[in-house]
Amino acid sequence: MTADPSAAGKALLPEKPPQGRTPRQCGKLPFLIRRDGVWLYRGTPIRRKPMVCLFASALSRALNGDYWLRTPVEAGTIDVEDVPFVAVQLEWCGKGREQRLCFRTNVDEVVTADARHPLIAKWDVPLDACDSAPPPYITVRQEEGELPLLARISRPVWYELAALAEPGCHEGQACLGVWSGGVFFPLACTPRNCPDAPTE
Repeated sequence: MTADPSAAGKALLPEKPPQGRTPRQCGKLPFLIRRDGVWLYRGTPIRRKPMVCLFASALSRALNGDYWLRTPVEAGTIDVEDVPFVAVQLEWCGKGREQRLCFRTNVDEVVTADARHPLIAKWDVPLDACDSAPPPYITVRQEEGELPLLARISRPVWYELAALAEPGCHEGQACLGVWSGGVFFPLACTPRNCPDAPTE
């Protein structure tokens, strides 16, 4: 493969997929997605966002945890430091069970937290430890027979999310969390018994 990311994109992602052609297995491809969401090709950042978005749309994760870049022409695994996406913006509407939390990722995918796109947090930590705890993740997409592709909630969005938290109960433990799409997602535990608050 060429050392030029743009040329690599043209080779991997043609405008018109060839009819009846099986993608060529290429083993490990020289891509890395850094923790901050930046894509590298042979150690060089890919600056063109449309190219990154195009590659991201062809990404999947096998049940063994490997990340695959699959196109009509070639398929191979790539390295990912944490998860492939970062949630960089949050918009919300409604309150309580009617609330909807919509996240935009660094590759401009918009996903609403709900039963199919859950928020995943290390929520069994006290409130005063949240600043040092890892931020939550959200499921961006998942194909049948594959592991989900996740986005890490960026720190600014994490603070916005925390500001929307309300008391609740999860698995018999008092917690603070948020509603979205009719689902209550815990974010942090609270040092008391479960309140008489709406449950999932």
